[in-house]
Amino acid sequence: MTEPGSAVLVRALAADAAHTSEAVRAVTAQLIRDGSLAAGIRLPTIRELAQSCGLSTRTVVTAWGELRREGLIATNRRGGTVVAAMTEAPVGRRLADRDLLTGSPDYVLQPDLAPAMLSGLHTDQLNRPGREYITDRLRAAVIDTWPFAAETFVAAGGGSEGLFLAVDAAAPAGSLVAVEEPVMPGFLDTLAEVGYRVIGIASDEQGALPDSLSAALRQSPSVVVLQPEGGYAAHGALSRERASELAQVLAAAESVPWLVEDDAVGPLARAQAPSLGSFFPDRCVRVRSYCKAYGMDIRTCVIGGSGELAERAILARVHGIAANSRILQNALAHLITDPGTAALIDIARDRYSARRAGLLAALRARGATASAGVNSLVVWVEVADEQGALLGLARHGVVVGSAAKSHVTPRRPGAVRVAVPQLPDDPHRLAELADLLVDAAGSTHRELLG
Repeated sequence: MTEPGSAVLVRALAADAAHTSEAVRAVTAQLIRDGSLAAGIRLPTIRELAQSCGLSTRTVVTAWGELRREGLIATNRRGGTVVAAMTEAPVGRRLADRDLLTGSPDYVLQPDLAPAMLSGLHTDQLNRPGREYITDRLRAAVIDTWPFAAETFVAAGGGSEGLFLAVDAAAPAGSLVAVEEPVMPGFLDTLAEVGYRVIGIASDEQGALPDSLSAALRQSPSVVVLQPEGGYAAHGALSRERASELAQVLAAAESVPWLVEDDAVGPLARAQAPSLGSFFPDRCVRVRSYCKAYGMDIRTCVIGGSGELAERAILARVHGIAANSRILQNALAHLITDPGTAALIDIARDRYSARRAGLLAALRARGATASAGVNSLVVWVEVADEQGALLGLARHGVVVGSAAKSHVTPRRPGAVRVAVPQLPDDPHRLAELADLLVDAAGSTHRELLG
């Protein structure tokens, strides 16, 4: 560590008490931007920096990954890691490598799956005949934190698969499904492909609106799909008071439909929302996804609640033949109960919240109308014309989603959906994205004939 800039970095990091990957990233980024670390300066190795500043190598690796994505540092095969030249690329190019459409998680904020997979192998049931629709370890890992006393637990594939299995188990093809809006992108398309008829239920800061649920129940849906945690909500999450109000509406209905609760956020939620399963345990299941928190390759969700509906979901999955690997189920149990993983999820939750709040603040400072729930994985931005906004942003290399894909009832005015997990941490980058979104909000698409 002979470069003067290296000593500057070590002193700055040693003086910072946070010792988190975000703190390392922020301190280093500031030194680069203010010129304290000039372009071309060779940075310490990860091991050297970790030892000099009392950091874990994982912390430095995570911070370095973010700095590379921001274009602030570069790693050469022979020259090590150096400060990158501050050449300003177009805004869209700087954002092009971030998934602002589908909501893929930030991979550097997810746990290493290797220890979990090794833990999953530690079972005397490995490769034994028979199917375990949920292993004892996974059931024990989820039962104490489930929001109501579930009659049965089963494991399925990812959260999207589990949600559709639960709906498929509750509603015959061609029947009516009521969904709390806005919903997970792609879910409405899947329902339409199967032939379901769909109606929407409006929501606000406290969850689904009682009057809207009451109106939906008058049409006798086979199943009502709610999102208590508000994974894609424009406003909030289900409150205890609202849950009681919704339960009264359901109790007053001619018959209580099946209730499917979509918990797409899983461990990333700031607080677990109440469940209507507390009022109707024999008519409700909750589908909890873990992929956003732990990684797509864990490929295991948990469905818990009504024994009858859970059994139907098992049969809906290739006539009961399919079952998740015991290794994956037990790996998920390890992740749920591991203290180190919990600490990393705490960091991810805070980072996602800060990114969401940062974009909302930047948009509102520019006069845009934008909203998101406390657990939401997306930010909704009102636009004059969705198609015009999408095209305008795409010209800059920024790809976001359309509100039309998440609403049964056409939204007026329209909106675009910006995924939160891979938003940049840098306020300057958030401001640049907000500028592009505000410009696009006023764009209109005109189809001209030659």
